[in-house]
Parts: sequence; structure tokens; C-alpha cells
Amino acid sequence: MPFRKKCKMTLENRDTKPVTIYYQIDYTLTEVEEDRAYFHAQFRRVNPLPYKSVYTIVDNIQGKGHYIGTYMAWGLNNSGWWGEGEIKFYMDGDKEYPTICGTGTEDYFCGSYNFEDQTTHQYTSFSTPYTGCHAFLPDHLYQSQFRFSLYRWHILDPIRFETDLKVTIQALGWRDEGRYLPLQDDISSVAYWYQTLPHNPFPPLPDKDYLEII
Repeated sequence: MPFRKKCKMTLENRDTKPVTIYYQIDYTLTEVEEDRAYFHAQFRRVNPLPYKSVYTIVDNIQGKGHYIGTYMAWGLNNSGWWGEGEIKFYMDGDKEYPTICGTGTEDYFCGSYNFEDQTTHQYTSFSTPYTGCHAFLPDHLYQSQFRFSLYRWHILDPIRFETDLKVTIQALGWRDEGRYLPLQDDISSVAYWYQTLPHNPFPPLPDKDYLEII
């Protein structure tokens, strides 16, 4: 995460109660090239996703850079399969059709067959250096939703763009007879990328009540 002149990191407590934190910052002073890209990260959340809408992971990126990762927290508001949507990377002037179009949500996060264990027929959690899925299952009392924590790091396969980038993902399940079901789930994400400066303004963070997972 290079910087040329100075670096400032802040933490904001949005709760009404004080919290205790511990932190450690490691850095090296060195020369940074004039064309070196800067690290960026952007959070978004939509709950619920409007019917037949596409979830936007990030948009309005303008400049030259490379996309390096996606984290998603997905809470189900339905009782069926949820990961049939395609992730799409629109870059360098793409309009209707993206340069990169995935084949399904579980495929992008390097899973398959609905993240299902073929022996137990339950969701399977897994974790690797570059991708993973953690399933949080209902307790049949108050925790009534299925929730998933997913990540994919493009460290070895960065997605490079020259002028602009937008990343979206569909929220799709199945109806009867193999018909797609547009979902209205609780979806949040963090997009990670490097780009040359300046960058466009980020959307404001929601208030703490909107951010709370209930």
C-alpha cells in the first residue's frame, strides 16, 4: 500500500458505547515511483436488494489500475438456492456487455454445486489463501437466516483496466422448472483495487442502524 508524502489511518466508533482496540502499523520508508497506483477499498450494502435489481459491488472507478479482490457478506431472505448470478466486470468503455462475465456466484468464489457436501448434503465451508466461503447456519431459534462470508483475492490474476471499471453481480436463485428467481437478499461487499490518482468520490457510509445485522 504505497504512499509518497504521508499516510493517515483512522477508526470510527459508530456505537454509543466506548470500545477498546489494539493496533500495530508496520511501514518502510522508500522511494515510490510517480506512476505507482494507490490502494483503494470501498464498502457497500443493500438490504433488501430491490426485486430484479443487480447488486453493484463498485462503479465509477476512473483511471488506470488493477482490481485485486472481493469480499461479500450474503444474508438470505428466501429458503432456496441463491448463488446462480453472474459477476460482471465492465471496463475501458464497456456498455451493454462486460469484458469479463462469470458463470455463477459459487464459481467466482471457486466453489461448485451450490457449495454442497455431496455426502452430508449440507453447505460446506472452506478457506484457502485466495478464496473461501464460510457458512453461518440457522440455530432454529433466533438466528433464522442462512448467511455466507465469501472472499476472492486476485493476487495472481489481477484484473487490469486502462480507463474505467464497474463490477456487478446478479442475485439469482431457482423457481420451479428451472426458471430464474430474482432475489431480494441482504448483500454487502468490499471491493479492493489499485489505481492512479485522483479517484472519484466514494458514496457515504450508512448510519449504524442500517449497518446492523439483525
